[in-house]
Amino acid sequence: MQSSTKNFLLALVCVILAMITIQSGASFAKQLFPIIGPEGTTALRLGFSALILCLIFKPWKKLPAKGNRLSIVIYGLSLGGMNILFYYAIERIPLGIGVALEFTGPLAVALFSSRAKRDLFWVACAIAGILLLLPDMSSQESLDPIGVVLALGAGACWAAYILFGKKTGTQSSGGATVALGMTVAAIVLVPYGGILQSSAFTWSVIPLGIGIAILSSALPYTLEMVALRNMPAQGFSIMLSLEPAFAALAGFIILGELLTLWQWLAILLVIIASVGSSFSSVKKQ
Repeated sequence: MQSSTKNFLLALVCVILAMITIQSGASFAKQLFPIIGPEGTTALRLGFSALILCLIFKPWKKLPAKGNRLSIVIYGLSLGGMNILFYYAIERIPLGIGVALEFTGPLAVALFSSRAKRDLFWVACAIAGILLLLPDMSSQESLDPIGVVLALGAGACWAAYILFGKKTGTQSSGGATVALGMTVAAIVLVPYGGILQSSAFTWSVIPLGIGIAILSSALPYTLEMVALRNMPAQGFSIMLSLEPAFAALAGFIILGELLTLWQWLAILLVIIASVGSSFSSVKKQ
């Protein structure tokens, strides 16, 4: 009993630390935008993340069969699209709101796969949260509509990332799959970022890029793997549902981004929908 309690507490700490590191990484990345833009920041994050993950998991030792390589490519492109669109989004809108809107991707995957009538309530919560975040053009505090669309686009890429991640994950270990996907994303977006933001590859900026890659990808992924070994999948999903709140807090503490009461309510509704869909997905199994 004591051992299982310790394992659960360890998992809980790992999940919380993973959310803190990934949202702190996003906050620090946003501070780089005035220097190298979202393109250069994405290039550094994906490039160094791919390098770190490949060194750790050595995916070349067990490459997927030829028939499954297209899934890996689409998985990697979805991962890259999710990263660049999210960075483009949070350049225009607060971090917490960007994460809440991006969460529509995994929420849609979970809810559209369900036929239970009770899940309509979670759909309603998610829609209500999104509607509260849609820009009111008559207000001075309105969100940038392009930023909202970009965040929703990142959510669509996240949905594709999940769907194709499941297909590719059956062929290789989770770590090797992510390393391969990150490599595909880096092959596309590192040259893109380098062409648009050549200053990203200067000695004064590269250490910052390595730090963001560790905070945003390598460290949280490692922490999440430890958590999954010591926590039921349901508990893990429910904890991750709190990520928009952690993002809003990171945006406030690190970036000084203040949200209105309605925006906090919208984030809460998205979290409620995510927690509810996590419970429902377990009941269906």
